[in-house]
Amino acid sequence: MAETDKDDLVSIIEEDEKDASIPNILPLMSVRDIVIFTDMLLPLFVGREKSVKAVEEAVSKDGFIFLATQKDTSVENPNPDQIYKIGTIGRILRMLKLPDGRVKALVQGVAKSRIIQYTRKKALYRVKHEIIPQLPPEKKMSIEVQALMRNVRENSEKILALRGEMTGDVSMILDSIEDPGKLADLVGSNLRLKIEESQELLELIDSVERLKKVNDLLTREVDLSSMQAKIQSNVRDEIAKTQRDYFLREQVRAIHKELGESDEKALEIEDYQKKIKNAKMSTDAETEATRQLKRLEQMHPDSAESSIVRTYLDWLVEMPWSKSSKENIQIAEAHKILDSEHYGLDKIKERILEHLSVRKLNPDMKGPILCFIGPPGVGKTSLGRAIAKAMNRKFIRISLGGIRDEAEIRGHRRTYVGALPGRILQGLKQCGVNNPVFMMDEIDKLGADFRGDPSAALLEALDPEQNSAFSDHYLNLPFDLSKVMFILTANMMDTIPSALLDRMEIITLSGYTQEEKTVIAEKYLIPRQIKENGIKPEDIQFSPAALQHVIAEYTSESGVRNLEREIGAICRKVARKLAEEQKGPFAVSRHSLHKYLGIPKYIKEMEQEDSQVGLSTGLAWTQVGGEALYVEATLIPGKGEMIITGQIGDVMQESARAALSYARSRFADLGIEENAMENQDVHIHVPSGATPKDGPSAGIAMATALISILSGKPVNKYVAMTGEITLRGRVLPIGGLKEKALGALRAGIKTIIIPEKNMRDLEEIPAYVKKKIHFIPVKNMSEVLDIAFKPDDD
Repeated sequence: MAETDKDDLVSIIEEDEKDASIPNILPLMSVRDIVIFTDMLLPLFVGREKSVKAVEEAVSKDGFIFLATQKDTSVENPNPDQIYKIGTIGRILRMLKLPDGRVKALVQGVAKSRIIQYTRKKALYRVKHEIIPQLPPEKKMSIEVQALMRNVRENSEKILALRGEMTGDVSMILDSIEDPGKLADLVGSNLRLKIEESQELLELIDSVERLKKVNDLLTREVDLSSMQAKIQSNVRDEIAKTQRDYFLREQVRAIHKELGESDEKALEIEDYQKKIKNAKMSTDAETEATRQLKRLEQMHPDSAESSIVRTYLDWLVEMPWSKSSKENIQIAEAHKILDSEHYGLDKIKERILEHLSVRKLNPDMKGPILCFIGPPGVGKTSLGRAIAKAMNRKFIRISLGGIRDEAEIRGHRRTYVGALPGRILQGLKQCGVNNPVFMMDEIDKLGADFRGDPSAALLEALDPEQNSAFSDHYLNLPFDLSKVMFILTANMMDTIPSALLDRMEIITLSGYTQEEKTVIAEKYLIPRQIKENGIKPEDIQFSPAALQHVIAEYTSESGVRNLEREIGAICRKVARKLAEEQKGPFAVSRHSLHKYLGIPKYIKEMEQEDSQVGLSTGLAWTQVGGEALYVEATLIPGKGEMIITGQIGDVMQESARAALSYARSRFADLGIEENAMENQDVHIHVPSGATPKDGPSAGIAMATALISILSGKPVNKYVAMTGEITLRGRVLPIGGLKEKALGALRAGIKTIIIPEKNMRDLEEIPAYVKKKIHFIPVKNMSEVLDIAFKPDDD
């Protein structure tokens, strides 16, 4: 027999003899929060009744006890199913009874064993067990096992070094162990493993497999310990830096004190205290400002949080909590200011003067919410500026067009980087008073998306019953907006939310006539453009005829924005001539106008055509004012069908069908042959084809064009008409009559046919418009045809 085989046999015999001395039936003690390995020496504090009895029985006999880990640590008295089957036989080396009834036992793991049967379960657990034999290590281990053991030793030393527990004795102990299983048990018992992982390790019988498992766990533990050590090192460095900075700041403060100089941070805190006192905030705002100032005082001056607090305090102290413009309301003076700034607009001026009168009698009244609705260029924004001037208040304007984020109105939360208050509080801070005239342009062009609905956020700000405690997300404090006079502007009412519309007083600006535009140009536009282009009033002269032709042939609008642009173009050309040292003055007449502005951009369609068969003139309302709408009809070979073109909407198409049905039902009365459409189709077209059109008010114009082409009677080109038609020929009322009348005046219309029920709207139309246009009310279509088919000279 070989020498190595003899040694292995001797080791097995010795192991068997040691196992033979351990009884087959032992008292069992369940342990929790720990898994006990062989050769492991540790003290156990025993308090449970069954465990104490098991320890006492073991000590009274040969000192052996079966130690098994319970599966659930929260169970006070586990049953056999709640205890792992594989455990460790331990020998109690020493036992000490404590005064509180507990027992302290020093235990050493002897052998690994498996429970076969529970022989007793009542007073204590007794088990029959089977020792799991451990094969002795090979005398000549493979290179793989040697490398594995070396790796386990090195990783163990790394972990102990990272924890600061590495000593020379520990290294010697690790190097002295040559058995892979014992090395695995020693290292595994000292790793911070979960109970399940430790039990899994204990149940591995093969020592090399157990060592491999320990090596995997060690590798994970090394990574965790390295990361933990790195975090602790960073924390220590940060703490050291903070302490060092604090120490240096204290030294600098002491040096400044010795030199009689002031500390910058103390100066900043003192400055904020003065600003908070002078701001005369509300009680809530002052309390919050003081609290934030105390926070700032405790912060490092260079920290990110201190910058946020500093910005917040700046906003609090700069808001006009109690600062107001001093009003000096003189009604006569205010009337003069409004007249000097704007021509016409008598109704609007009257409403403003009424408000000023009430304000003079009751200074504590809540500010009204006015909304100016009208086409572009009619002076909505400049009217707001004139109101501020008349009231001796500051004027602030913001544009709401295209805004989709609710935070633009209410502000951002301070948790966001770059957070700011909303547009309303920004405007108040900018003007420095809490009672300005605050104009919000383009209220009809607000948007809404996933970031919220700005129009809903405006409800609180524009409600006189709520805005005395308006809360902005950034300040997060109530701010009084009741003293602010809000004025909103829009081009059309349809897109303004109804809830918002309910909070506003609507004032409509329809547009200007040619005479009004002439006066506005002479009094305001020409002097302003002369000044802006650097020329003198004596260098240029506009003839009245030239001005009227600029209005009629180079612009087509309700307002005067394009008119001012054309006057500016004339002034620029004069400025160039003066810069080239040509001598003035330069006269701008009707005949020389084309030299400055080129050929006319707009020609009245009435001047292009005579009265024709199948061509009628309707009137349309658009968001830029009223316009003339021409309806053409013609007959083509076909089967009696109707074709409609010109980007016409569903409502206009239904009006055209109703007009055709009415005409067919009245062929005999209208002098049209009954079979007039048997072999012909009717084509109705509404120029311009690229512009979408819809609405019911073109019904009688379509019927007139249709009956004209079928009867061969021409329609008077100076007659325009507006009204909805029914199948029985009744003419129903329409809206926007004032804007349509002004559009007809610009187009050269002399007579307008209107529904009789619209007669009440004539009160809104200026007297000079009624002098130039003859309004004829009608009840039914037969009256419309009698007027429309009259010759031009009638």
